[in-house]
Amino acid sequence: MSALNKRRWRNFRSNGRAFWSLWIFAVLFGLSLMAEVVANDRPILVSYRGEWMVPVAKFYPETAFGGDFRTEADYKVPEVQCLIVSGGSDACFDDPESVMAEAGEHGTVDGEPIEKGWMLWPLIPFSYDTVNNLDRAAPSPPDADHWLGTDDTARDVLARVIYGFRLSVGFALIVTFLTSVIGIAAGAVQGYFGGWIDLTFQRLIELWSSTPMLYVIIIVGAIWQMGFWLLVILTVVFGWTALVGVVRAEFLRARNFEYVRAARALGVSDGTIMWRHVLPNAMVATVTMLPFITAGAIGSLAALDFLGFGLPSSAPSLGELTLQAKQNLQAPWLGFTAFFTFALMLSLLVFIFEGVRDAFDPRKTFK
Repeated sequence: MSALNKRRWRNFRSNGRAFWSLWIFAVLFGLSLMAEVVANDRPILVSYRGEWMVPVAKFYPETAFGGDFRTEADYKVPEVQCLIVSGGSDACFDDPESVMAEAGEHGTVDGEPIEKGWMLWPLIPFSYDTVNNLDRAAPSPPDADHWLGTDDTARDVLARVIYGFRLSVGFALIVTFLTSVIGIAAGAVQGYFGGWIDLTFQRLIELWSSTPMLYVIIIVGAIWQMGFWLLVILTVVFGWTALVGVVRAEFLRARNFEYVRAARALGVSDGTIMWRHVLPNAMVATVTMLPFITAGAIGSLAALDFLGFGLPSSAPSLGELTLQAKQNLQAPWLGFTAFFTFALMLSLLVFIFEGVRDAFDPRKTFK
């Protein structure tokens, strides 16, 4: 690591709020990346007749456990659980509870010894789209089985929050990266070369910025099924102009500095000057804008899902959870869950980017 990057890392670590926010966010996002292992309606690991299976990652038909159907096994059905525990006994189709009790207590079925199987379930045995059979009306309040309750279609709220956290953060990071690359490149070209290039770009950006994003998304959604990557493309197409003005101003200011003119006189190419000498000076102002872009991307996704123009309603969206909170005022746990999830996510991201901004600021020194 270079001396400059070491100084930046020391500056970042000296900001305790940013440093601990990074750790907390890394843990939460890491858990959400393993959402299939944390929250799923399929077991993580199954032992059946001495063979290990991984249903969370692989398709297994019911016939693989001695059943009758070639469709994927429903591991929460008593018959399938009995087949796994008893090693595929035919008696499971008559009285699965008794067979499982005998297999678990004596290791036999009808007096015959068996090789008992077992299943390792995730911490939350529900996926984001699992519709649960409740003995009460949905949405149901939090209980021992559903820690944050269920929504109006009897899906576990905590499972949807875990998957929705990953979806929102992944969407925001991808959009932030792509808009930053395009916006920085466009602003750098405008500011460095100036003249008619700058004038032409400015007029095009003014025209493009006046295009209503929501109307275009509504039109596109009426033609094609809205999906994750289509929404990313539309958000990037309309969001790349956010950084152009900041980067353009920094390049306009720095292009006549002595070291830039000296580099030109030495025959250094324009691309090298822009990348190696001018861009680092523009990074402080650029990084300052990143938390607004990231928070804006999360807010845009939630708003579009709330209005019904975003992802399908089956997707684990926090915006859809907010809409359910609005439609079910008698279920306050939905609103509280959505609010605190957004508050925690956005606060951590803003604190992290504040620390990154200070780390890139050459006026900041480690203390």
